[in-house]
Amino acid sequence: MLKNSELIKCGLNTLNAIDGAQGEAVMNALSGIAPDLGQYIIGFAFGEIYNRPHLNVQQRELLTLAALAAQGGCENQLRVHIHAALNVGLNREEIVEAFIHCVPYLGFPKVLNAVFIAKEVLSEQDDS
Repeated sequence: MLKNSELIKCGLNTLNAIDGAQGEAVMNALSGIAPDLGQYIIGFAFGEIYNRPHLNVQQRELLTLAALAAQGGCENQLRVHIHAALNVGLNREEIVEAFIHCVPYLGFPKVLNAVFIAKEVLSEQDDS
């Protein structure tokens, strides 16, 4: 098992590879109010969970998108992870299809919310 400082270092490397500037923006936003929360996210989610074997980073991002859509009310996190999904090589069709696949399990309202967030992110990408 890695020590806390090793987990944070590993997590930062993973976060930067997956989220790029989006992940850093989230961590910077937390620094003024809850820096420990940022360290938990980096060390646990990105240091431990994202580095487990058996799933690749694209599979992990698709699962993350589905989980965030399922919870509802996670629009900001969906934005970050849609950017991340694109950053790790998923394309817009795969992202939208993952949400469509969720309709029988989540219902139309949650999937529509996720798809509209995807539309915003993809439009921003098209404009840049």
